[in-house]
Amino acid sequence: MQINEDLVKQITDAVLAEMKQKKSPAAPAALVPSMAGRERINEEKTSYASYPRAMKGTDPKEVVIGVGAAFQKEIRKTICGIPLDDVLKNVKAGIEEEGMVPRVVKILDTSDVCFMALEAAKLSGSGIGVGIQSKGTTVIHQKDLYPLSNLELFPQAPLMDLDTYRKIGKNAAKYVKGEQVVPIPCTNDPMSRPKYQVKAALMHIAETEQLDPEVGIIEWEVK
Repeated sequence: MQINEDLVKQITDAVLAEMKQKKSPAAPAALVPSMAGRERINEEKTSYASYPRAMKGTDPKEVVIGVGAAFQKEIRKTICGIPLDDVLKNVKAGIEEEGMVPRVVKILDTSDVCFMALEAAKLSGSGIGVGIQSKGTTVIHQKDLYPLSNLELFPQAPLMDLDTYRKIGKNAAKYVKGEQVVPIPCTNDPMSRPKYQVKAALMHIAETEQLDPEVGIIEWEVK
C-alpha cells in the first residue's frame, strides 16, 4: 500500500476521533492509543503562571537548552521511548564536558523546534542554544541566524540515541568556543517517516495544546 500525505491525514483523523470518544469498559486497552508515556491528549493543561520567567543570560560560557511545552510533564519519553530525563542529562553532560554551562528553559510560545532553538539561543549568554521537542527532534541554533538557517538539525528522532544527544551537547559547546565542529552524522531511514508519522502528529498536538504564549518562556529544571 502506498503511503502518502492524504493517507496519513486520514489515519491521524481516525485516531484522534477514537481518542475523543469515551473509553468503553468493555473496550480492550489496545484501542486506546498510547504515545510515549501518555494515553490521551489534553487530560489537563499545566499552569506555569507561578514559574519564574526566563531572563537573558550574561555568562559567555552559557548554552541554553529550550525544551518543549509538554517536556517531562505530559510527555515523558521521546517518540522511540527514550526517557526525556535521560535526554536532558546527556545534552547537559555533553555541554559540561566541553567546559560550558547549560541552562534549561521551557518554551511555551511555540512548538516549532527551529523557533524553540532560536529562542533559546537569544536567551543564552553565548548566543548558542539547543531546542528539543518532546518527541526528540533537536536543533542547535545561533541567535543571529534566521529560524530555518540553524547550525545543525536532527530531524530523525526515531533513530536517535543517548550518545547522539550527548554529542549534540558537545557540539553546541564547541560552537561557543569557536572550535572546528564536525557535524554529527544522522542516520537516515526512509521508512521511519511513514512508520512514526501518526505518533509524531499526536505528540506534536499534545505539545501544542500545552502552549501558553502569555507566560512565554520559563526557567525549567526538573531535579
